[in-house]
Amino acid sequence: MIYICSHNRKNFNDIIYTLLVDFMEKKMNFLDRNEFNFEPSPKVVEAIRNFDPKTLCFYTRIYDQGKKSVISVRLSEIYGVPEEQVLLAYGGEDILKNAIHYYLMKGDNKTILIPEYSWWYYNKVASECYGTFEMYPLHEQDDTFAYDIGEVIEYTQRIHPRMLLLASPNNPTGNGLTSGEIGRIMENIPDDTMVLIDEAYASFITSDTDYIAPLVNKYSNLIISRTLSKFYGLPGLRCGFGFIGQGHTHFISYINKYLGYNRFSEAVALAALESEEHYRHVADDMEWGRQLYKKALGDKPGFKVYKSVANFILIKYPPEIKEKLQQALADQNYKIKFMTDKGLESCLRITLGRKEQTQTVVETILKVLA
Repeated sequence: MIYICSHNRKNFNDIIYTLLVDFMEKKMNFLDRNEFNFEPSPKVVEAIRNFDPKTLCFYTRIYDQGKKSVISVRLSEIYGVPEEQVLLAYGGEDILKNAIHYYLMKGDNKTILIPEYSWWYYNKVASECYGTFEMYPLHEQDDTFAYDIGEVIEYTQRIHPRMLLLASPNNPTGNGLTSGEIGRIMENIPDDTMVLIDEAYASFITSDTDYIAPLVNKYSNLIISRTLSKFYGLPGLRCGFGFIGQGHTHFISYINKYLGYNRFSEAVALAALESEEHYRHVADDMEWGRQLYKKALGDKPGFKVYKSVANFILIKYPPEIKEKLQQALADQNYKIKFMTDKGLESCLRITLGRKEQTQTVVETILKVLA
């Protein structure tokens, strides 16, 4: 336990920032959980350093104006969605959990339809509220995985689940959906099936978000969930947000916090949302990493580098090198994800980190092969 005694705000905030930097500079390179291996934006650092701890002595007053948070107000401005349709939660998975618990516990239909080769947490949440899940396929096509939109529609029409979950990009396969594909699905499924699109890993390839407002305004049974954990590199902040179609006042009341949100998180989140240029440069470095993995490993026997629009990349590798590769990476103080999911046992999922981290992982794999 660390005890911090401070007689002024500057010293207190400098200590907090120093702890953050020390953590970032630890020897171990964690490339296994899709975290952020870059520096926070200068605006985020400034927000942390200048935050007045006395602010925490009082609840926010914005709920007196009928608003949830200064964050929901800002998100409404950025995305063009009415503030009352903006969702806030403790990370993106909290929106997911609240939505699944709420809609699966309401009525007799307790089935959720989820993609194959997806995050294990989806079916775990369904089981928490005594729901059941069924899977629809993802298909491997050349160097990518893909949804078959017609198949998704057919499964949804036939099973008629209470909820349909789509992940775009999908973890761990890295593939996504276009706005046109989302619209086609929404047009052809039952109106009483709630659709939740998990977009936690969105924005790494494109900054386009103009499709969100038209979709949530057109389809009342749609939730789009996002987070500050991935593109904005703040998983430790635990700040998720999303957007929901009209007519869900009771659910919005269910998920909202009566006395507002964490005011420190609000200050840091606002700074992150105003740092698009900084994080776009980080996304460019990640694209450099994608290309290096493709160039260095794409033609090696037993390897396949899959396309990714997320902050990680999925790579098929020859399983016989697994133990040697694990040891070689451990010797370098690197940790990546050796997949154990059925059908992906011969795959690696590697977080796209800094350039030197990517080079080290590539060089280590090549040495093991040699």
